[in-house]
Amino acid sequence: MLLLLPGCNALNPLCGSARPRPRLDSISPTTMVFSQLPPSFVLTLTGSDFVSSSVVVFNGATLATSVISHTQLTANITSSMISGPGSFKVEVQTPAGNTGDLGCTSGGTSSAQILTVN
Repeated sequence: MLLLLPGCNALNPLCGSARPRPRLDSISPTTMVFSQLPPSFVLTLTGSDFVSSSVVVFNGATLATSVISHTQLTANITSSMISGPGSFKVEVQTPAGNTGDLGCTSGGTSSAQILTVN
């Protein structure tokens, strides 16, 4: 029988307030045409281990993010963020929890997906 202490979680019972590293599986849209960019559009990110403090990082800039669920985030992209055709890196970042537990990792940055603008 596994005994869980108060504040423990299923990831590691010894890491009570640690947050998981987010995993980004896909973005939508993945490609856009520069000459047809709207003034703004919603970028949808799908993955896992998103928490209420997870944020979208678009080409190095942290964006206001809506956490839809633990598997989906959205962020508004404006045309001013896309100066011309190119590849734009999209990541999810989760700040570390306020864990004092030694040996427990918390939060982190997902692998990147690319928004291609032709």
